[in-house]
Amino acid sequence: MRLILGSASPRRKDLLAQLGIIPDAILPPDIDEDPKKAELPRPYCARLAREKAQAVVAGDEDVVLCADTTVALGRRILGKPANVAEAASFLTLLGGRRHQVITAVAVRRGPRIWCREVVTDVKMKRLSDLELNTYLASQEWQGKAGGYAIQGLAGAFIPWISGSFTGVVGLPVAETAALLAAAGYPIYRGDA
Repeated sequence: MRLILGSASPRRKDLLAQLGIIPDAILPPDIDEDPKKAELPRPYCARLAREKAQAVVAGDEDVVLCADTTVALGRRILGKPANVAEAASFLTLLGGRRHQVITAVAVRRGPRIWCREVVTDVKMKRLSDLELNTYLASQEWQGKAGGYAIQGLAGAFIPWISGSFTGVVGLPVAETAALLAAAGYPIYRGDA
């Protein structure tokens, strides 16, 4: 039984390593990630994780693991910023407010899919011009939902979270372990 990680994210690979799991293959699918008209953040995130899992080519006994992370401010989806101006806009919107980070995990084995969304409440402090410009100059915002990475420099901007830290990073470890176990993937091999 092979484990295929359907993500190019080095963070997801690192979080799997916390479980002692090294994927047999990394095959990120190429799907349209644009939200549908009036789609809400949580269903959007779950749909993307499932679509990613279905798009990965795998054998019947292979286990495919995919995830999607979305930042939501109310009903608004803040995806990966297209440019520095959008990143600045996202960070300014989030400053001084609570928002949600949703990570949906989908595990597929054969025709069956197990999916779970993990929602974490996060508060970002209001950023000074110096903090905002320094963060934007770091380029760390690139490719990150909402324009920030809690495990990096932006960790200094987050005074409070309620929920899964690893979910905010991009792969909720406890829930991922449970989904892999449900799919029959041997997480705890007993040879440790």
